[in-house]
Amino acid sequence: MKIRQNARHWATKQALTLPGLRSLTHAGLVRLHTNIFLKKADEDHRTERRDHLNGLFDGSIDAYTAALKAGYSEAEAREITHIQGNFDFYNHGWVEMMEIPVTEINDHYHRYEEFFEAHDITVEEPLGEFRPDDLPAAPKTPERLAELDGNLDQPNAVGGYADDVYVETEDGEVTAGGSDEPDDVELGNAVGMSDGSSSDASKE
Repeated sequence: MKIRQNARHWATKQALTLPGLRSLTHAGLVRLHTNIFLKKADEDHRTERRDHLNGLFDGSIDAYTAALKAGYSEAEAREITHIQGNFDFYNHGWVEMMEIPVTEINDHYHRYEEFFEAHDITVEEPLGEFRPDDLPAAPKTPERLAELDGNLDQPNAVGGYADDVYVETEDGEVTAGGSDEPDDVELGNAVGMSDGSSSDASKE
């Protein structure tokens, strides 16, 4: 999968590990991701999906911190959460929201199979042990999957990046693996620390 990595991602990573900032950053990340992915959804379905997405991202952010503790890089840990989201979108038939083609679902699972198995995560159960007890349900659109029928026209999916995590830097360069964490991280740039936390400026 191709994701972005910039100063805000590093600040957010650090903020999520600090007791005084963790809850604020967590809440900001949930808002940010829900807003981003609702914009990818068909307009007629946005309202009915909001609560489910809030619960989905609440759980996947916990998976992100668990992946960091397990030794995965920032880019890998963040990609794991995006893969979880795409599993969920696939299960619901929300193909217009997916970032990867449906044909690459299993490839992405197998790359992180060790982590997924350790936390009971499967394609069918995207959050595994990170699933909130009160995760709201949302209507499915299975007909969207049927409509693909070999025509992989998914407007927000980018294929060809299933073998590694590919990171696009602020300069537009795309490399495999991601960059090293900088020494001078400004926590004020973290999601939830400013009014810009709900914008698309830090889209992953």
